Amino acid sequence: MEVLNYLVDFIIHIDVHLGQLISTYGLLTYLILFLIIFMETGLVFTPFLPGDSLLFATGAFAALNYLNVWLVFLLLSTAAILGDTVNYWIGHFFGKKIVAHPKIPIDETHIMETQKFFHTHGGKTIILARFMPFIRTFAPFVAGISRMKYDRFLFYNVIGGLLWVAIGVFAGYFFGNLKFIRENFSLVIIGIIIISLIPIAVEIIRKKLKGKSQDSKVKVKS
Repeated sequence: MEVLNYLVDFIIHIDVHLGQLISTYGLLTYLILFLIIFMETGLVFTPFLPGDSLLFATGAFAALNYLNVWLVFLLLSTAAILGDTVNYWIGHFFGKKIVAHPKIPIDETHIMETQKFFHTHGGKTIILARFMPFIRTFAPFVAGISRMKYDRFLFYNVIGGLLWVAIGVFAGYFFGNLKFIRENFSLVIIGIIIISLIPIAVEIIRKKLKGKSQDSKVKVKS
């Protein structure tokens, strides 16, 4: 519970914690940011790590010259692309065993939702999933389990990784230090999280409405 509370506090007050990281570790901050993004996208066990909020906050600090925005973009794009690649191959070689293992803490509902998303959107899921927490982490894993052709996966992976990092970092760079946003940074971060969850909520609601509609048709026929 204490770890969960710290994680929630870290995400909501990410501007404060990122500032502390920069002041404490200096250039090593680049490595820490790289590892967080790599782990969030590359390890199916860590979908809870900050992604969208971290990119936005990093861009905001880059605008204040605490970080180099182009180095941040290059490093975090590389981390995102490498992370998805590693996750793909983990799914490819070990996915079914990992999901079936009773002692490995993977929420199978996330896997199922990602599979449904794949069924609806195909390979574009790799790009679209970049902008959705949890789905982002499980999409390359499911692609590996499904034996999606790697060259096709890599194409979507690179495009998705570059888009996700560019939008997150440069949104923070250009807008993160506006007076209103700076004074309400935690609320903006919460807003980013809520917005990123909207597609998942819409998909769940759509599925439930579709299910109710089918049930109604069955009752009418009977």
